[in-house]
Amino acid sequence: MEHEVIVVGAGPGGATAAMALAQKGYDVLLLDRKDFPRDKICGDAVPATALDLLYSLGMAEKIKEAGFYYIDKIRLVSPKGYSMDADLEEEDHLTHSAIVPREDFDVLLQQHAIDSGANFIQAHVKEPIVEDGRVTGVLARVNGSVKEFRSKVVLAADGVTSAIARTIRPDDHVDHHRAVALRAYIEDIEELPHQVEFYLYQEILPGYAWIFPLGEGKANIGLGMRLDTFREKNYNLKKMLQDFMEMPDIKKRLKNGGQVHGVATWQLNFGSQKNIRRAYDGALLVGDAAGFINPLTGGGISNAVISAWLATETVHQAFLKEDFSLNTLKVYEEYCEQQLWRGLRRSYYLQRVMEYAPFAVDWLVKRAQSSSEFAQIFMTKL
Repeated sequence: MEHEVIVVGAGPGGATAAMALAQKGYDVLLLDRKDFPRDKICGDAVPATALDLLYSLGMAEKIKEAGFYYIDKIRLVSPKGYSMDADLEEEDHLTHSAIVPREDFDVLLQQHAIDSGANFIQAHVKEPIVEDGRVTGVLARVNGSVKEFRSKVVLAADGVTSAIARTIRPDDHVDHHRAVALRAYIEDIEELPHQVEFYLYQEILPGYAWIFPLGEGKANIGLGMRLDTFREKNYNLKKMLQDFMEMPDIKKRLKNGGQVHGVATWQLNFGSQKNIRRAYDGALLVGDAAGFINPLTGGGISNAVISAWLATETVHQAFLKEDFSLNTLKVYEEYCEQQLWRGLRRSYYLQRVMEYAPFAVDWLVKRAQSSSEFAQIFMTKL
């Protein structure tokens, strides 16, 4: 079971890395514990930056034919109830941001990775194989038995609970740099067509509640907040969602009382904590496994796709050198620093403003009624 590259996790980060490396001619094995299509807890917002990169990997026609629900407007509601609506400015992109259930989005990417030449196996990766301090493959359960899969390099894109990261980098994220969120689907809401909604009300700061439309009265609805605040205040996410739906401006839009389904919670690791390693001898961490969640919005798809692309370039250079040691792979850390870190830190500072100066959020939203700049910050960070 030898391959040149093993990619663990076939979500947006893993599938992007697999398709990019397969298109370069490498023997890629893509592993995921679930078969596709499968649900993935998420807000379902896919930014135009991610779609641009997928277009460059040959997905333009598949994405156009998939019928994504595109977004062209945004609504922000401040702690005191100031509201602003703005057009999204995405002229520099090849397409618009979209709301796409992950069950549909992920299978599209996974299939394109296969079409690009990657081999896919449904397998539950238990741990990496580490020899003399270097990752040389993975142990995975396939059809009830544990098998070894070997490779020159392993890309871990298996999410926040990554089996690879858990072994080579014990969880060192602190609650201050983590979040908890709840997602549900609703099918009886009067949605704002092609407009995403963010509610920055006092009780949830520095988090927010959202309504992301899917068309025909359907929407992804949910909320998220920083983990330390959640634990300190002993909140209940399901009750918080119900309270949000009981707000007068929301309740009046529920046609049959607001019946929800697909309710699920999950945790996220923000990309705002310093000194988190993502490169090791024989392995790189990608996307959520690397902790690249945006600390302002909780969005992770764009950073997952970007980090996958950076990992692909790193691995390609490693093959040219025939050197998969940390000394070669650590350039990935530099790429991530250049491409992602500045935006993540800026989002972290904005998150702190939301926490300690909610009046500033009121002022920004009220002032932004004549300018969409503040709205653009939210969408680009999503």
